[in-house]
Amino acid sequence: MDLKDSLSKFKQQQERCQSSLASIAASASKPKHRAQPVNAPSAPARPSQPIKFSNDTERLQHINSIRKSPVGAQIKLVIELLYKTRQAFTAEQINEATYVDIHGNKAVFDSLRNNPKVSYDGRRFSYKSKHDLKGKDQLLVLIRKFPEGLAVVEVKDAYPNVLEDLQALKATGEVWLLSNMDSQEDIVYPNDPKAKIKVDDDLKQLFREIELPRDMVDIEKELQKNGIKPMTNTAKRRAAAQINGVKPKAKPKKKQREITKRTKLTNAHLPELFQNLNT
Repeated sequence: MDLKDSLSKFKQQQERCQSSLASIAASASKPKHRAQPVNAPSAPARPSQPIKFSNDTERLQHINSIRKSPVGAQIKLVIELLYKTRQAFTAEQINEATYVDIHGNKAVFDSLRNNPKVSYDGRRFSYKSKHDLKGKDQLLVLIRKFPEGLAVVEVKDAYPNVLEDLQALKATGEVWLLSNMDSQEDIVYPNDPKAKIKVDDDLKQLFREIELPRDMVDIEKELQKNGIKPMTNTAKRRAAAQINGVKPKAKPKKKQREITKRTKLTNAHLPELFQNLNT
């Protein structure tokens, strides 16, 4: 009996040990929560993220800035659209493309309708150039109407690639394209092949030996005496430069071609005028 009692007691002790170990393992797996004092300071809050505007909000701000801009700035946006596209737009289409509200701003509407660069047919707006040209052939016809020369600035906005067509006409010998170094303007002259004539060598030599005035103002006066209207007005330009305090740009001098008092200025610097007259 003593042996049986001892064995039963030993089993009971093992069971109590196993239950104790199980309870210890269960308590260790649970997270520990520390009690926070009542007066303890709370943890600092995370910094708030910067507010980001949606794309729609940015678009509305952009529209508002355009419509509050000066009338001239809004007109510029519309004219740039008409010039680049060369299409006719309604007020609604202009509003969609530039955010300029023509119907909602009477000053913009009146200024745009009366602008010399804008054509308005009562419904649509379109770009209006000084000369209504559609291509190189019409450009050549126009140039031939100005035997005394046509300023390039008058046709450079006629259509998008007009300057390229001018260079092409020059390359084929149909026009002369000369630059005025004094006024910084390009002048195009017609070169009609029907007008080709034969000039004697004596006349060519006489032309090249004609002595020219040294000052551009004197050249312009001589042209006016002979009934020819100069394309430049040097006296007016110089007077305006003096009023505005603009100093003339000094031109770099070349020692080999330096002009002195003994230098004789003639028409020999224009040999291209006779390159087609040697036949």
